[in-house]
Amino acid sequence: MSSTNKQKDPLFGPRDMKLLKTPFSKENPIIVQVLGICSALAVTVKLQPAVVMAISVTVVIMMSNLIISLLRNTIPPRIRIIVQLVVVSFLVIIVDQVLKAFAYDVSKQLSVYVGLIITNCIVMGRLEAFAMGNKPWPSVLDGLGNGLGYGIILVIVGFIRELFGSGTLWDVRIMPEGYVPNGLMVMPAMALILLGIIIWIHRGRNKELQENE
Repeated sequence: MSSTNKQKDPLFGPRDMKLLKTPFSKENPIIVQVLGICSALAVTVKLQPAVVMAISVTVVIMMSNLIISLLRNTIPPRIRIIVQLVVVSFLVIIVDQVLKAFAYDVSKQLSVYVGLIITNCIVMGRLEAFAMGNKPWPSVLDGLGNGLGYGIILVIVGFIRELFGSGTLWDVRIMPEGYVPNGLMVMPAMALILLGIIIWIHRGRNKELQENE
């Protein structure tokens, strides 16, 4: 075999895996970068809307990253933000319509927060910081990693709030008969407290984050 033949790069090389894994912990968009806090407080009263919101944001970030990456060399710098908003708006409208068609009850619970994905700092931040300067495949992985990193926190908070605030998970009774739901858990303030506890635990386990402050 000729020595000039080069082995093709693997689909998931070390850099690709880093793009996927880093947002789970060291660069988590919620607990490290403190982005997307509003939706984390508003849609985590129950687990189901938290999961649906996590999936919706992940899909929007992935697809918008892909589209902007494909168009990056043709977008005039002066209107790049407008183009990004148009792309994100289009994708959010599709997601909203799909939810109304196939998960109407959850769509009602999420209310205006699906539409507010358009202005989600995580989505716009990844477009500006990554997709505008990278190829499509890494951009998709970056979107997937950040979407999942965001979703993990929503699921954790939604799990705790529904379990102790309603005694259920996915509207299925979990707590034994006689359990008195903790009304504090369904209040937005408790979501903020839970996020604070998660951030405290996370930073306690990652000393390098403390050193960078």
